[in-house]
Amino acid sequence: MCRELGKRLRMQRVAQRLTQQELAVRAGVSAGTVKNLERKGQSSMESAIRIAMALSLTDELRPLFKLRVRSAAQMQRAANAKRVSRRARQEAGAVS
Repeated sequence: MCRELGKRLRMQRVAQRLTQQELAVRAGVSAGTVKNLERKGQSSMESAIRIAMALSLTDELRPLFKLRVRSAAQMQRAANAKRVSRRARQEAGAVS
């Protein structure tokens, strides 16, 4: 899966007529990071996201983070998680 991601990012880079060095500069990563991701599929999550953003692919990433609910129990857990998250943000704002 990681190698496939690297191959697809390489295809996007080539389609946009960017060199690995140009993409690295845009993404704020080293050229070696771009090379490793494209060739081996190896990169930190942060670097992979920076590269995707530099290639204007953020809209393609959004569906990865959508919650998929398959059962009533999952719906309940998701609702509870939202409440906890909202409460944590409110408490953090009160502390600041």
